[in-house]
Amino acid sequence: MRKELRLPLTAQGRLDRALADALGLGRAAVKAAFAAGEVRVRGRRARASDPASPGALVELEVEEPAGPPAPEPELPLAVLAEGPRWLVVDKPPGVPTHPLAAEEGGTLANAVVARYPECAAASPDPREGGAVQRLDLETSGCVLFARDPEAWEALREQFHARSIEKVYRALVVGRVPSGGVCSVPLAQRGGRVVAVPDPLAPSAQRAGQGRPREAETHYEVERAFAAHTLLAVRIVTGVMHQIRAHLAFLGHPVLGDGLYGGVAAEMPLTSRHYLHAARVGFARPEDGVRQVVESPLPRDFEAMLERLPPP
Repeated sequence: MRKELRLPLTAQGRLDRALADALGLGRAAVKAAFAAGEVRVRGRRARASDPASPGALVELEVEEPAGPPAPEPELPLAVLAEGPRWLVVDKPPGVPTHPLAAEEGGTLANAVVARYPECAAASPDPREGGAVQRLDLETSGCVLFARDPEAWEALREQFHARSIEKVYRALVVGRVPSGGVCSVPLAQRGGRVVAVPDPLAPSAQRAGQGRPREAETHYEVERAFAAHTLLAVRIVTGVMHQIRAHLAFLGHPVLGDGLYGGVAAEMPLTSRHYLHAARVGFARPEDGVRQVVESPLPRDFEAMLERLPPP
């Protein structure tokens, strides 16, 4: 869909955000247009991080926006906690957080909007159905949803400010002797991210590839097995696949994670990678009070722990 518009005279900040607001589109659609080089300001190709120029003529090619998730009341939904402006639900492994394309169903957001219809209008990108965060398909555990647009913005601001507490449990390959911190930058390469120990090296700055982003992962040993370790992992930043990429970089990929661990992460009878969002802590948008929500390990995760021989 080809669009042409002039930015309002009140436009300010980054160009991508100003465009999303002016068009009434989700930021994901605008981001895709920039990635494809389909945004021009006054006839010149623009970048997402360029400052918005009030009154400037902008031309761009964007996909038709997908609507909100269709309510699917038949889908199961486990609500861990809720307030008047938010809720935290327990995502099973193998269930997408929200649709990525029009008419996609069977996601967590489809189940949420069936019980909490106000969530469908809470997020700037209607597809998200109010989801404030997203977990990988095979990752289970806590997912935070907003119930109104102001709550979504307030919760997202906490993510940007790094004040959200995010704790995971990861079952990894090998014996991890002690806890530690991994702060190696990560760069996106297609559908995965790679560790970039030297982000200033020319190879880290190749054209058309994502620039290295700051990433910080803390981990502690919870339980040791003969050839595996259960870790408690806390992430300060939120780079795509951060925990999986960092642990693989350390030589301890998440069990079942073939994308980052290859054959070293494989094990008979594994149906997914064993990563679980165990706890989320945030300031409630209605009153600022600190809220902590926890998710117990799912049955398949517990069953895997029972299979592993002791040290």
